[in-house]
Amino acid sequence: MKRTLKGKIFNDPVYGFVTVPTDLTFRLIEHPYFQRLRRIRQLGLTNLVYPGALHTRFHHAMGAMHLMVEAISEIRSKGTAISDEEAEAAYIAILLHDIGHGPFSHALETSIVHNVTHEDISGLLMDRLNEGFDGKLSLAIKIFRNKYHKKFLHQLVSSQLDMDRLDYLRRDSFFTGVSEGIVSSDRIVKMLDVVNDELVVEDKGIYSIEKFIIARRLMYWQVYLHKTVLSAEHLLVNILKRAKELAMSGETLFYTPSLEVFLRNRITKSSFVKQPEVLEAFAELDDYDIMSSIKVWAKHSDKILAQLCSSMVNRQLYAVELQNKPFDGSYVESLYEKAAKQFKISKAEMPYYVFTGAVQNNAYSSDENISIHIKFKNGQIMDIAEAADIFNISVLSKPVKKYFLCYPKSLRSK
Repeated sequence: MKRTLKGKIFNDPVYGFVTVPTDLTFRLIEHPYFQRLRRIRQLGLTNLVYPGALHTRFHHAMGAMHLMVEAISEIRSKGTAISDEEAEAAYIAILLHDIGHGPFSHALETSIVHNVTHEDISGLLMDRLNEGFDGKLSLAIKIFRNKYHKKFLHQLVSSQLDMDRLDYLRRDSFFTGVSEGIVSSDRIVKMLDVVNDELVVEDKGIYSIEKFIIARRLMYWQVYLHKTVLSAEHLLVNILKRAKELAMSGETLFYTPSLEVFLRNRITKSSFVKQPEVLEAFAELDDYDIMSSIKVWAKHSDKILAQLCSSMVNRQLYAVELQNKPFDGSYVESLYEKAAKQFKISKAEMPYYVFTGAVQNNAYSSDENISIHIKFKNGQIMDIAEAADIFNISVLSKPVKKYFLCYPKSLRSK
């Protein structure tokens, strides 16, 4: 494998000095598709709750690549054959795994595009890059899509114990200051091995895996599904939905050229496949397109769009209630009536102000095909839920669902 001349390094706040492993990975990092990730925050609007959460998807992708380099080195040292070509492909697969994320990705996926996931777009962008790099990404794409015969390489990219999760838990904990999310990524990587083409963890690492699963559960409720973060994300969803509704009806609206493509057209997965200009527009879309538009829309003549955008700009978020069962219909109806009276809106416009939904926390799945396996010294392989010393892991394998209700704080009973 050709190494980078003198070794390109970067200084990561989580891992310290990190080396870019090959010339090809460095060239991919320099590509505009990847540089766009510098302009997309990893945690979207979470900084409205945790002010330090301003790190980007660029940070995360670079960190995940570093962990992949460490993992490949560790697995090789234990006797598993991994060629230089396979190693480089694994580095590229994890480096590009999030390249299809848009700005405020999950809000965007439920508002201005239809039935398209960031995984879909990542694959399409990787295909486009492969054309530009003369097919040198073909093996990486096979690993990314789980089409390569060495399945453990895909598990390192996407599984319940992949380099993606190991990095984002530790990195998000670092930048939010939520110490419950700290995981021993270095120790977990040192405990990795491969048995029968399956990624396993040596039994010495069992406590680190227990901590990893518990940290994931805590980070979901404290950060990713924090009720104020939910409030902000759903406010953004409603802003984008309203803007698209106005744009599609011919209203005059400010938007950047790349955002215009998604507001003035119905964009589906086939649009990305059949219309190259759609994928290119997406590859230029970032946080600045969205936030610049929202600032302008706060003074738009449409009162709903203006109110929602003003609320976002000034952090006047929805009130949120969270509970373990669906909300009583009569209670929700009373909020509808208050909103109709206060904001002078129609029934069709009500969901912009009052709405319910549900979120689910899946810390761990004990599905046999995707579970985390522990390798004991006697050669026995066991699911972490069975092998763990504490009962918590089997409990954490059961998803927890909570229901939320959002509405303007002005509707609260005095």
